Amino acid sequence: MAMLKGRRVVLGVTGSIAAYKSAHLVRELVKAGADVRVVMTPGAQEFISPLTLGTLSGHPVSSELTEDRAAGTWTDHVELGLWGDVVLVAPATAHTISGMAEGRGDSLLLTVLLSAKCPVIVAPAMDRDMFSHPATQSNLQRLRDRGVHVIEPDEGELASGLQGKGRLAEPERIRTELSDWFVQRSPLLGYHGLMTVGPTHEPIDAVRFIGNRSSGRQGLAIALELAKRGMTLDLIAGPIHLNFDHPAIRRVNVETALDMEAASLSAIKEHLPDVIIGTAAVADVRPSAPLSGKASKKDLPSSIELTQNPDVLLGMTSLVPSACLKVGFALADDDGLEAALRKKDTKGCDMIVLNSLADKGAGFGHTTNQVRFVYGPDRIDSFELKTKEAVASDLADVIQSRLSQRPPLT
Repeated sequence: MAMLKGRRVVLGVTGSIAAYKSAHLVRELVKAGADVRVVMTPGAQEFISPLTLGTLSGHPVSSELTEDRAAGTWTDHVELGLWGDVVLVAPATAHTISGMAEGRGDSLLLTVLLSAKCPVIVAPAMDRDMFSHPATQSNLQRLRDRGVHVIEPDEGELASGLQGKGRLAEPERIRTELSDWFVQRSPLLGYHGLMTVGPTHEPIDAVRFIGNRSSGRQGLAIALELAKRGMTLDLIAGPIHLNFDHPAIRRVNVETALDMEAASLSAIKEHLPDVIIGTAAVADVRPSAPLSGKASKKDLPSSIELTQNPDVLLGMTSLVPSACLKVGFALADDDGLEAALRKKDTKGCDMIVLNSLADKGAGFGHTTNQVRFVYGPDRIDSFELKTKEAVASDLADVIQSRLSQRPPLT
C-alpha cells in the first residue's frame, strides 16, 4: 500500500446502488495515505450523501458545475482534472461509461474527465445483463483503447436478485489494484537517491547560530516527486519546519554542516545511491569556538573567529562512481551562470540547478521558483517561473531519463 502514500486521487461516484461502498473505499484510500477528492453525479446522491464522503475524505464534495448559482460561481473542473494523479470512477454506471466513451460533458464528473491530464481508472457496477450488453462492452473496449484501466467487476448476487458479473469490486480489491497499478507505472522503482535539504545552523552558543533563510521547500518537493515515481531516498535534512511522511523516504535530521557531512557519508556507505541531489544551503563557515550554554549579552565577544565548513556536496560526489548522477544547486544574486559552471566542475556534478534572487518570486521564502538546468556552457535549459512542485517534476523528468539508460547501481 506504500505506493498510495501521498497520491492525489479524484474519486468519481456515480448513480449506482453500489455507491454505498464509496464510503468504505474512501476510508481505505485515506488509510493508505492517499489524498482523496470526491466528485459525485446527481444520481449518486440518491444513494449516499455528500456529507458522508466529504467527512471521510476531509475535502468538500463537488457535484454541480455551478457552486452557487445566485453568486455566479462555478466549480473549476479544470483544476480538479489537473490536481489528480489519477481519476478513479467507482462505481461507474453504464450511463457514465457511455458518456466517457462518447466524450460527453453533461455532468461535472464528465467535464473533469475531459479535462484530466492524469490517467483514468473505472470500476464498473451494474446489473448482469447491462454489463454483458454489447453496447456496454463496446464502450469499455473504447475506453481501454484510449488507455483507461478497467477494474473488472465481481460475480455474485446483484441488486436485482440475479446472479452474475456486475458487482462493484470490493473496496479492498480496488485499493490493492490501484496500488499495484501505481507500482507498474513507477519508472524509478529499484533506484535509490541521496538528498540534502534545508539550511545548517552553526552554533555561536546554545541559542544563537549562523545560518540562512533556506526553508527546504524545494528539496522536499523534489524528494516527494521522486518517491512518487518509485525511488527510495535518504533525505539528510537540516533544521526545517516542513513536515511530511512518506514510506519511501528515510529522513535523518541534522543541525550543522559537520552533522550533515557525517550523515551523508554514512548513507553512502550503507546504500550506494543512483543519484545525489545537493539542495541544502550549507553554511560556508562556523564559529571556531562555540560558547557553552546561553551567553549573556555582556559576555558575547566583539568578534567571532570563523572556521571553513567542509564541502558536503564535494565530499559526497567524490565517494561515488561516475555512473551515479550528481546534481548540485546554486543560488546567485545576479545572472550566476559563470559561477554555476565553475561549481559544476569543482563539485564533480553532472548538472547544476541555478536560480537567482534577481528573479522575482524565486529563491528563499517563496512557493515558486525560476531555474535553469546547467549541463555545460553550450547546454542550458531555461524555465519560466513555476511552483516548486512543478520545478521538482521537471528535474525528476531529467533524472528519470538519465537513470532509465542503466540498471540500479545496487
